[in-house]
Amino acid sequence: MAKAIKKQALGRGLSALLNESKNDLAGVDEKTAKRAMGSIIEIELNSIEVNPFQPRSKFNEEQLKELAGSIKELGVIQPITVRKIGQNKFQLVSGERRFRASKMLGRDTIPAFIRLANDQEALEMALVENIQRQDLDPIEIAMSYQRLMDEVKLTQDQMSQRVGKKRSTIANYLRLLKLDPIIQTGMRDGFISMGHGRAIINVAQSADQLSIYEQIISKKLSVRATEELVKNHNDPKKKSKKNTPQIPTFVKDSVDEISDFFGQKITIKMGEKDNGSISIPFHSKEDYKRILKLLKSD
Repeated sequence: MAKAIKKQALGRGLSALLNESKNDLAGVDEKTAKRAMGSIIEIELNSIEVNPFQPRSKFNEEQLKELAGSIKELGVIQPITVRKIGQNKFQLVSGERRFRASKMLGRDTIPAFIRLANDQEALEMALVENIQRQDLDPIEIAMSYQRLMDEVKLTQDQMSQRVGKKRSTIANYLRLLKLDPIIQTGMRDGFISMGHGRAIINVAQSADQLSIYEQIISKKLSVRATEELVKNHNDPKKKSKKNTPQIPTFVKDSVDEISDFFGQKITIKMGEKDNGSISIPFHSKEDYKRILKLLKSD
């Protein structure tokens, strides 16, 4: 089975952060705060801390290098968004890729758009911005939706309005969190697609999910093949019926003749290597005696 390990949950809980800082504008008077709000200024990179609400847990190094190359030639075209949390201290709300690429280049400052936001607003902005604009994997998106529900107290309908997605789409992502953690990590690492995950989620037991996951990896099953595998798993009788041996021609040719002889529609059940059985129904005691007499006749 593909190696996959559990990954840490995204960020810290909002309640913990609220306990740490009741006032996210510490050290900033009201007049200065109002003047700063909505401004775009050059801020020292060393005065910016990363966002603890960031749903993305990994960044593609090659893509960061490409972004750094673009910034080197053209500069940071779109400012990052920060919130002020102290005297000359800021926290990222969005734009961590631009922030990391700028640090990679050794730049001292970066253009930033300053927002006034408390912890809850920062969490919501970070999650919604990432869902809308970044290539998060399906599990990261699902975890972002779950955090919005748990910590910002949004319903699925409210999330639908915030991120511009159908409620059914949000529900499909959230269902992925019911998958075994190993399968979730396999999806994050690209071993299987969201389509595979949506098929596997219809299997109730974790052990059975993992068994199907192993088959997908080892046999390189498509989403459609996985759906068929899950269907057969959930309905073994249907699978058995599908695999019933076909009635050979030499039997088919005589079915009507035998049925006419007994005056009843007989049933043929085939086994392996042309083995089989004939079933003759009867509907009364007299009917049974009639068939018995026919069997004894020469």
